[in-house]
Amino acid sequence: MKAVVKSRLNRSDTVSGYLFILPWLVGFLLFSLFPILASLYLSFTDYDILSAPKWIGLGNFKQLFGDDPRYAKSIAVTLMYVLLSVPIRLGFALAVAILLNQKLAGSSWLRAMYYLPTLMGGSVAIIVMWGQLFGIEGAFNSAVEAITGIEVGISWITNPSTALYSIILLATWQFGASMLIFLAGLKQVPASLLEAAEVDGANAVQRFWKISLPLLTPVVFFNLVMGIIGGFKVFSEAMILTGGGPHDQTLFYVIYLYENSFRFLHMGYGSAMAWVMLLTVAVLTGILFRSSRFWVYYEHREGNS
Repeated sequence: MKAVVKSRLNRSDTVSGYLFILPWLVGFLLFSLFPILASLYLSFTDYDILSAPKWIGLGNFKQLFGDDPRYAKSIAVTLMYVLLSVPIRLGFALAVAILLNQKLAGSSWLRAMYYLPTLMGGSVAIIVMWGQLFGIEGAFNSAVEAITGIEVGISWITNPSTALYSIILLATWQFGASMLIFLAGLKQVPASLLEAAEVDGANAVQRFWKISLPLLTPVVFFNLVMGIIGGFKVFSEAMILTGGGPHDQTLFYVIYLYENSFRFLHMGYGSAMAWVMLLTVAVLTGILFRSSRFWVYYEHREGNS
């Protein structure tokens, strides 16, 4: 009798659990899993949204890698952005975290102040303000002219030689989230190790390179992975500031995907681009995880070995 009652209670708990997760499960199936599977099918079709999709096999992928120079340009621009923005942003975030980790008066206010750009940086208003800041008559040119007396006379956003770097600078300005994670990691470095090294004669630079940085490698790894994934998804900044121009110098991958899917109504082609990006990011992330065993220090792993 007790076994029957226990079985019924367990079944009731199971049903209750599924009822609680039902809203999430329905949302996942309708708004995540189904669109993912639909885009996989559409990537093998010629689909313009207005008519039924026509199966063309690998036609979209052959065009991507064989007969689309703008696609190659979007890859080059995105890779350049990732290679420059991610390390610069992480380096700047780590430097500020080290500064804020010192015992300074009002350090909590400084942390909040440095995090503000991250809170505001993705908004349309801030992006528009950034365009005004680096425009021909913007504050940046005015400051340069006031300091050097040289009239700049260019818009850093619309100039083909500087447009990409202006967006990279905007990404660097949004370093607050990475900085807070680095700061939390620095707080976890045992003070006893640093004090012992100082007693042994190690200076501040040696203590950082030999103790703090190795213990921070898991945090560096996390920020690096998230930075690379975010770098491949950059869209709103370039779309608002330049629209992919001038002369495709800021034609990021996602912008070109958006153009094909919603401006030119080549939805099948855009789906193929999306899957190529997904596989590329997955491969790069896998390589990073594979390489982490050689440079990321985990205390429990070292202890076991």
